[in-house]
Amino acid sequence: MSNNQSYNISRLLVGAVQGRSGKTTFTLGLLKTLVDKGLKVQPFKKGPDYIDPSWATFASGQQCRNLDLYMMGAENVRRSFIKHSQGFDISVVEGAMGLFDGLDVEGSNSSAELAYTIDAPVILVVNCTRITRSVAALVNGVTGFDKRIHIGGVILNQVARARHENIMMQSIERYCDVPVLGVLPKSKAVEIPDRHLGLIPAGEQDMLHNRIELLGNLVKENVNIEQILQVAGSAAPLEFAGSLKRPDVKADKVKIGVMQDKAFSFYYPENLEALEDAGAKLITVNSMEDEKLPDVDALYIGGGFPEVMAEEIGRNQSLLTDIKNHVEDEMPVYAECGGLMFLSRNILVNDKAYPMVGVFDCDVEMKAKPQGIGYTIQKVLPGNPFYPEGSLVVGHEFHNSQIVNLGPDLRYGFDTQRGKGIVPGSDGLVYKNTLAGYHHLHAAAAPGWAEQMVTLADEYQQKKQAEKTEK
Repeated sequence: MSNNQSYNISRLLVGAVQGRSGKTTFTLGLLKTLVDKGLKVQPFKKGPDYIDPSWATFASGQQCRNLDLYMMGAENVRRSFIKHSQGFDISVVEGAMGLFDGLDVEGSNSSAELAYTIDAPVILVVNCTRITRSVAALVNGVTGFDKRIHIGGVILNQVARARHENIMMQSIERYCDVPVLGVLPKSKAVEIPDRHLGLIPAGEQDMLHNRIELLGNLVKENVNIEQILQVAGSAAPLEFAGSLKRPDVKADKVKIGVMQDKAFSFYYPENLEALEDAGAKLITVNSMEDEKLPDVDALYIGGGFPEVMAEEIGRNQSLLTDIKNHVEDEMPVYAECGGLMFLSRNILVNDKAYPMVGVFDCDVEMKAKPQGIGYTIQKVLPGNPFYPEGSLVVGHEFHNSQIVNLGPDLRYGFDTQRGKGIVPGSDGLVYKNTLAGYHHLHAAAAPGWAEQMVTLADEYQQKKQAEKTEK
């Protein structure tokens, strides 16, 4: 007897033949347009990414969630999608790269595989630069490549003029069995600026929030929203047997500081929720404004762009000293990428050194090109405080920095099976109860991580209480 429950979710996935086709432009405009219609919209982003989701969160007013088959697995992806779609009128997933691009020739972990996993119709965005009638061949190629995937409609992007539009519309109408749902004209006014690793985080660019308004107007004026809603509403019910509820845990067992500001903003919401579910109360720490740590039992320092705020961070010497003292006192600290940079001696930008916490005997130098990007697999080495020895931890890395001037006594917590790491074959610097590496984790790929952090925080809390009693 099946225990599956059926869930009706209006949904779609925005895909393209290749990157730089306009998926993000269209998705953000669509989110804003749907919200302006009075709909409650849940955004999702395919793959490991922090920056696009920050814009989707702003455009929709709802926390964007990541869906990644490589890190989460198909069951966790379906659970997360169904769970976070409850109570919403429509769920919109932005794909990544080309629709069929994955880790191998089978297209595993591709946007198409994700669309299949959550049975979502695909809206195909086509960059129409320097193409006319051939667009029909392209659309037919996509629709025929993987019959498991339903292409619900096409958005023509970067359309130059009326003649350009007419030829493509007539070609698709004559040769394809897929409707054109919208035509977006060329417009530099709606471009979103890039940084070296992707879009600039929404929270950092207050002056650019008007871009969302422009994108919303662009979609509202040039896309058939009613047809989009019909495509999304045509999706079949999804079935799932597992529980969608979070555990009923009172989050006050320990207090964990989370560094969240303009320099540190890269956190998967599932990671923070996993800590809360394990019994932690989360307290925000600001690297530039707080003079010392609040009363916390552990510290989580995520990624971001500390090099951009390096001067401001370096000026806050009281906090840097306080964190180093807590590390020496064996407070648990978990740091990812930007957090690793923060715990080094200095961040080197354009031949200028900005002082950081100095837990680890090394510096971080910014480079013009990416130094590590993609999925990672780490084998846990002895002495790693956060993971069982010998276990494998899946995650990802993306950074333009490189660790330099390494001291001779640095210890590593990971044997890197896949990825660049800090040095070839190694990632995750370890000192006492601190672990800092380029590896980013998603809680779904690291069961037990949150519980172990709370356990370490609890032990540190008891240690502090014992010391107070002795005094």
